[in-house]
Amino acid sequence: MKEKLLKIVAESKTLEEKLKQISNLIPGKIVFSTSFGMEDQVVSHAIFSQNIENIEVFTLDTGRLFPETYSVWDKTQLQYNAKVKAFYPNSESIERYINENGINAFYNSVDLRKTCCFIRKVEPLNRALEDATIWITGLRSEQSNNRNGLNEIEWDQEKQLFKFNPLLNWSTDEVMEYLKQNAVPYNPLHDEGFISIGCAPCTRAIKPGEDFRAGRWWWEEQSKKECGLHK
Repeated sequence: MKEKLLKIVAESKTLEEKLKQISNLIPGKIVFSTSFGMEDQVVSHAIFSQNIENIEVFTLDTGRLFPETYSVWDKTQLQYNAKVKAFYPNSESIERYINENGINAFYNSVDLRKTCCFIRKVEPLNRALEDATIWITGLRSEQSNNRNGLNEIEWDQEKQLFKFNPLLNWSTDEVMEYLKQNAVPYNPLHDEGFISIGCAPCTRAIKPGEDFRAGRWWWEEQSKKECGLHK
């Protein structure tokens, strides 16, 4: 299957063509995970504007998202008359975590932050990816040093599926230009210096010259700036 995916990617000229060809030619369950950030809105537009029904679009609602993120979610569904499937944290797990550690315990240690990320993101993601053949992402090399070595098509050994990163080599300017040209709803926080947007308590705007991921878990100076979704 990898050779077939690589051939599709190599021969398709646009994002839209790549997604359409993969949806037509690759068997199995194909999913796209969106957090409604600028990159994900590009991919969502390419899927919804072509009415590609066999690519399931889903999101992880951690319960701590920005109000602006929920607004983009709503606008996206209305504009494209489409549904984004939501996955939520296990209620017993998050209740136990908060009751034992506190509502904002993630500020207290890296381990507590990673536990919170696992409960709110990783475990729901694992459920969302059950039986999936291909996982489409909005990852870009420019986002962090951890993502520089990625390929457009990758085999995820842990999850036993292929990851397709169609925007891997796109620049921020290219992403924003695509959104504007196609009138795609996007998070207004991007215009306020929030480049990478996650949970509200764990995200701040970045300063000029800072790394793309500097606004995520900023209190962890030695952090790898990842939550465990993408290893």
